[in-house]
Formats: sequence, structure tokens, C-alpha cells
Amino acid sequence: MNDKIIPPKKGDPAKKGSTDRKDRLAEQLRANLMKRKAQARSRRAGEADERPEGLAAAEKMHKD
Repeated sequence: MNDKIIPPKKGDPAKKGSTDRKDRLAEQLRANLMKRKAQARSRRAGEADERPEGLAAAEKMHKD
């Protein structure tokens, strides 16, 4: 019997799939971060909201 365990080679296809997945997820993460940064910048560039602070419906309930 040959009980030796052969370690995977550096060019092993199973490892390559894992690397591809990590690269793809990293790219999606970067794209999401860029999108969120752009959204934050666009919100900052606008004028301040003119609406009152808090919920008007909640304030009416507490005044009774």
C-alpha cells in the first residue's frame, strides 16, 4: 500500500478556481466600494434637507 499523501502542485486546477473566485469577489468589493463612495459624494454635494428632524407622526402621538 502506498499511504503517502501527495501535496497539490502549485499549478493545481482546484487552487486556481479558488484564486479566480477570490479575484472575482475582490473586484466586486472594489466596485461596490466605488459605488458607495460616489453615492456619498453626491449626497454631500447637494443642499441640506429642509425637512424637520425626527418623525412628525411620532411627535403627534407623544403630545396627546
